[in-house]
Amino acid sequence: MVLRARLSRDENEERVVRRLSRARKAPRDLVLRARMVDLNWSGQRVPVIADELRRSAKTVRRWLHRFNRVGLDGLEDLGGQGRKRRITEAQRSRIIGLVKVASRPADCAGRRRAGRDG
Repeated sequence: MVLRARLSRDENEERVVRRLSRARKAPRDLVLRARMVDLNWSGQRVPVIADELRRSAKTVRRWLHRFNRVGLDGLEDLGGQGRKRRITEAQRSRIIGLVKVASRPADCAGRRRAGRDG
């Protein structure tokens, strides 16, 4: 069975995929995935696309399936990947504020003088 990317739902979706597949100033992964869909629309099969883009056939199939299921949004990375933050944004801001206060030139000069006298 030959895997095919579904036809675009409208002209806008097709235009976006084709523009992304040729983009130079877009995220590299997104361009690569759009290129997979574009090449498949051109009639190329999964093994040929995989060879041309230097990816595995399994990777090409996965992204074509995801495009078929979700559409244009399926070409984007899923959010929430990677390590979760250990501190909240409020805690981070407080730490940065404390560092700024402690690193003022007057504070540092005062500490240096006190260290020499003591």
